[in-house]
Amino acid sequence: MRFSKQIIPFSLILITAIGCKVGESYKRPDVGKADSYYGLNNQRDSVLDYQSNLSDINWRDYFEDSTLISLIDTALTNNIDLRKSSKQNEISYQNLQLSKANFYPSFGFSPLEYNREYYSENYNNYGSNRARRNHGEDVPTTLYTERSAYALAFFASWEIDIWGKFKWQKEAARASYMQSEEFQKAVQTALVADIASTYYNMLMIRSQIAVAERNLELGRRTLNIVKLQFDADETTSLAIQQTESQILRAESLIPRLERDYIILENQLNQLLGRYPQPIDIEQNLEDVVFVDRYSTGVPVDLINNRPDVAAAEYQLIVSNAKVGITQAMKYPSIVLRGSAGLNSFQFQNFLDPMGSGFALINGALFQPLFQNRKLKTNHLIAVTEKQIAELDFKDKFILAVRDVSDALITIEKLQEEYGIAEERIAVTSKGVQDASLLFQSGFANYLEVINAQEDALRSELELVDLKRQLFLANIELYRSLGGGWK
Repeated sequence: MRFSKQIIPFSLILITAIGCKVGESYKRPDVGKADSYYGLNNQRDSVLDYQSNLSDINWRDYFEDSTLISLIDTALTNNIDLRKSSKQNEISYQNLQLSKANFYPSFGFSPLEYNREYYSENYNNYGSNRARRNHGEDVPTTLYTERSAYALAFFASWEIDIWGKFKWQKEAARASYMQSEEFQKAVQTALVADIASTYYNMLMIRSQIAVAERNLELGRRTLNIVKLQFDADETTSLAIQQTESQILRAESLIPRLERDYIILENQLNQLLGRYPQPIDIEQNLEDVVFVDRYSTGVPVDLINNRPDVAAAEYQLIVSNAKVGITQAMKYPSIVLRGSAGLNSFQFQNFLDPMGSGFALINGALFQPLFQNRKLKTNHLIAVTEKQIAELDFKDKFILAVRDVSDALITIEKLQEEYGIAEERIAVTSKGVQDASLLFQSGFANYLEVINAQEDALRSELELVDLKRQLFLANIELYRSLGGGWK
């Protein structure tokens, strides 16, 4: 058995291994002071007095609508985008597992290998031919067999992580995996918000259709009275024409609303991951109530609650790890290799381990010298990309605080508008009643009745739309705080 050893002195490996790891451990950058949200004193104070953070509330408890909850459950199972993000998450997990394997040796096996060498007369093999002549042998001239060999081997190699290159690769892979999880949370948060928004838009249209139908019926009753007055020569045919025109305007609103409802229904079905089909909704917009039971928390909570902010921080961690990787690439690397097996020129001796066995152990110290400035440039690029990622993280955090502030001011001002709209509804409803009574008594003409009805219709439609906007603003507040993925 033959052994060949080419081993780097152990003392050199030990001295090199004592060297410091390159790169710096990640530290979250300072995002500035933001203890409270700007403005919105009434709304902010009303929600910040409570202990439960709104973003920590499960979406089932937040919406409290069995139909909406059922729709969201279906979407969480069937939505295409959410399923795609889940597959991307699986890929990131496998990459993480792959990065862990860098710390371990790699092993291989070369099955039976047969090698036969054929030479011709003019081949540069003078020494071998001369040996043949010295032994009295005839030297062949064309394609003679010079050598044959049989081999079987196991081999292994292991790169020692002296400078932490593999450590940083693992750190980057772990952060990428966590980032993919945050992306999946962001997709779910957006999905829950989109379904809820579409659902409440559909409820609004249903309420608007009901308002339009009530107004249409009211107009028809007015038309009957106008026709009776015309028959009694108390009004002209123009009154009938004006009243019928008003009825047709109210009637034309209904198919437009029904069209919008079907389009929203199709949009909701797509979010549910299925083809268009009727969706049974029993809830009415008037029955839905959002109660301020939870706090918004302080802005710093957004780093942990909002998936997009957390994903930006994980990207910063990846960039920080890449700085360590590119820095480690500039320093020497040590690779240990070994192989063992059988090798013989004659097959009958091939399986004799004492006569055909071999073992090779060697180590290599590789120091990159001239790489056309690639290593230095890659390191400088990684440092700059880290700085960009840090700015992106800060920008995401500022945007998150702004989103919450926007949602709070929207809710506060919509509540004020809604209160005014309710007062207007009371005024216009009484106006319709008074105009109808005065018209029947002959103290008001048909134009006053028509104007009162149109004013009431606009007021009711506006009130329904304001309530829808309030619901959407509450959903946006929930989303902007990072709710919807728990």
